[in-house]
Amino acid sequence: MEIAPRELSLQEKLNILADAAKYDVACTSSGSSRKGKKGHLGNAVADGICHSFSSDGRCVSLLKILLSNECIFDCKYCLNRSSNDRVRTTFTPEEICTLVIEFYRRNYIEGLFLSSGIVKSPTYTMELMYQTIYLLRTKHHFNGYIHVKAIPGAPEELITNMGYLADRMSVNLELPTIDGLKELAPHKNPKTLVKPIRQIQNGIVEHRLAIGKDPQMERSSHNRYLRSTIFEKNPFRRLESYKSLGSSMQQKLPSAGKSAPFVPAGQSTQMIVGATGENDLQLLSTTQKLYQQYDLKRVFFSAYVPLNEDSALPALGTAPPLLREHRLYQADWLLRFYGFHAEELLSVDRPNFNIMLDPKCDWALRHLEMFPVEVNRASYETLLRVPGIGTKSAYRIVKARRQGMLNFDHLKKIGVVLKRAKYFITCGGKMMYRIRVEEDFITRQLIGEDAKQNWEIDHPQSYRQLSLFDDYNFQSEVTVEDSQKSLLGQM
Repeated sequence: MEIAPRELSLQEKLNILADAAKYDVACTSSGSSRKGKKGHLGNAVADGICHSFSSDGRCVSLLKILLSNECIFDCKYCLNRSSNDRVRTTFTPEEICTLVIEFYRRNYIEGLFLSSGIVKSPTYTMELMYQTIYLLRTKHHFNGYIHVKAIPGAPEELITNMGYLADRMSVNLELPTIDGLKELAPHKNPKTLVKPIRQIQNGIVEHRLAIGKDPQMERSSHNRYLRSTIFEKNPFRRLESYKSLGSSMQQKLPSAGKSAPFVPAGQSTQMIVGATGENDLQLLSTTQKLYQQYDLKRVFFSAYVPLNEDSALPALGTAPPLLREHRLYQADWLLRFYGFHAEELLSVDRPNFNIMLDPKCDWALRHLEMFPVEVNRASYETLLRVPGIGTKSAYRIVKARRQGMLNFDHLKKIGVVLKRAKYFITCGGKMMYRIRVEEDFITRQLIGEDAKQNWEIDHPQSYRQLSLFDDYNFQSEVTVEDSQKSLLGQM
């Protein structure tokens, strides 16, 4: 571990700790509303305060930094692992407050994403993070969006107090299997990782019940049309009570007050894709369990960028599996909004997606006995399983056909992606063209139509993730229709 040879300036610390934070993609701002208050700075908007997203899914209008890049752990995949020779530095709580307030006043940012390496101990690190957020909320009256990482192994009191100050909290699982953690992060205990996730969930449930709301987090408004999803049952199990903290720590921690909502934007996590040998079924099954049993708001996937030389990792220079990451995000949408289950999309015999096809097409081609679907008679749930029909377009079909028979021109106006849907639907008993309903034929057609897009995803101009100071001068020819469908998750 290389120690800074001199006291670093605030700008130098910012350069180091903003760059060190860019590999954490579990960063989103949707889901929390807080109106502006007289004498306070900023607010939060549930529909998403971040207006610009990078290609890897990060919100680029958040100040995204680490409290520290020092770490007592030696996780093989991490750039900040203890065995790497790097300049190490740590912000003070007041330095972070200064950055947030000054950046906000200049309209550079609209919120804060704060994570950290483990400095000295989980408790010490979480104390520093709590002091930072407490100062922001009370001394500086910052009323904007804040996302904070909960440090596994930190005392319950610290995590609970933080939950009353932050909009969103997250605990990164990093790897979906115990074997993967043993191989790449032997210092991390799976039970220690899961414990704060359950604690945050229980805190959210208790607060929602106390104010008379449904204990589950609110999701897409379109879910009211979808029954028997993976959210149908949620076993809310209470944590056993922890031993109370010593009086000395109680004195050091100012109370946030219990009148505030507890983690109102929910919690998220991140899993690395491609660092170990886990297949897509293992990643998706873990994702489904997190939604079912822990009611997470989002699970993020991060294509592994080789950073360290190690026999247990992909070789340096290996391209990150960006297209595979993209397919997992599409499958995640299918779990959350389309009523699919992981065991439907994949199986032990076929544990990985065909990365040349989107997961819904991949599933449909293996279940051609269910197609073609007559759009004028099919149920809403059945329509959602048709490639090219999303949640909004399925609802519009159900509503529009009450007025009369629909044809393909109607479907195009409704927003159905006919270049995919045409192989799987009929209107009035007729297909759009004479199409052979055969797996090999349709597969070739779909792969050919998406070949350019797939190549662009897997071969970006650069897969180096953006930092606060990057300016690539991107030029894009994305259509309005594509932008809308991307934002709404229409597949």
